[in-house]
Amino acid sequence: MRVLVVLPTYNEILNIDAMVRALRDIVPAADILVVDDASPDGTADAVRSLSSELGRIELLSRAAKSGLGSAYRAGFAWGLERGYDHFVEIDCDFSHDPAALVRLLELAETHDVVIGSRYIPGGSIPKWSLPRRLLSRLGNQYASIMLGLGVADSTAGYRVYSSRALEVIDFATVGADGYGFQIEMTYRARRGGASIIESPIAFRDRTRGESKMSGAIVLEALVLVTRWGVERLVRPRN
Repeated sequence: MRVLVVLPTYNEILNIDAMVRALRDIVPAADILVVDDASPDGTADAVRSLSSELGRIELLSRAAKSGLGSAYRAGFAWGLERGYDHFVEIDCDFSHDPAALVRLLELAETHDVVIGSRYIPGGSIPKWSLPRRLLSRLGNQYASIMLGLGVADSTAGYRVYSSRALEVIDFATVGADGYGFQIEMTYRARRGGASIIESPIAFRDRTRGESKMSGAIVLEALVLVTRWGVERLVRPRN
């Protein structure tokens, strides 16, 4: 497989060096594309330095902060133009353990979409409070029921997509961001007949830097799932 790790960043100077080195150690055959949204903290300069030192690390610099979904769409398009056939989504803040990528890529040999899941046996969120855990699980269950996903963790951001899956999804037209982006990608993959499998991961909150998630992103996902679910009932596919 020609694997491209797409790594969106905004103000990740505290994490980028360690993450890139970890990825290079764990999946040495993969190439890395950092999609940086004009981070004012010097993240892009750090990537350039890492590229000179380690090689096979590319930087896609964007003019302004444009959101997670937009960053992944740009990264996928960049990689497809260059012939990559598998694409990794992973957070730069180590909430996703790079070591788990070995298993995700193994599963990607026989599946179109591999999701690192917190909510199947073996998955966990070690330090979340009970209310936060319940909110996340209920949100995922709501999305699965409304959209017929058959997926326990449709908001997960640790994934591998095949180029075929991206074609089926028509990723360039996916409009949501944050959690909504992950759900919409899952929904389109399922409706397009892509094979989807979940693999258990442990999700840990970042310890360095600031979270980019907000209440607005959660609300966007809820509104979109409800809209898509209603559309699915009113206009079912033949």
